[in-house]
Amino acid sequence: MQAASTRLDVAASNIANGQTTGPLPTSTARPGNASTSGFPSAYVPLAVNQVDISNGSGPSGTLATAVPVSPSFVPVSDPSAPFADQNGLVAAPNTDPVNMLVQVAIAKYTLSANANVAKAADQMTKSLLDILS
Repeated sequence: MQAASTRLDVAASNIANGQTTGPLPTSTARPGNASTSGFPSAYVPLAVNQVDISNGSGPSGTLATAVPVSPSFVPVSDPSAPFADQNGLVAAPNTDPVNMLVQVAIAKYTLSANANVAKAADQMTKSLLDILS
């Protein structure tokens, strides 16, 4: 359930910040602009790496970690931005909104499946206690 929660948190953060642009890391100021260094950088999107942690002797499951996407930005045209470079380009987060919605759906079904497993385990425990009493 933690892995699904991590997946949902990352997707929500990427969706919410998907339009947060900033100056290109290698850009120089446009003529007439003093500097691009006073502006915050573009949002760095995250991805979820999920791995199996079963080792045969201890508890098993999966481990999900959020890692930065590489490359973290793509250049897009926005000549009206005050931090745009001489070509009118800014850095935009390298996110795919459709993929983020797929990640939300995956998290939803994973959480639902885990909840059903917990419910079944609870019902089996209750049945076992009824038999023993």
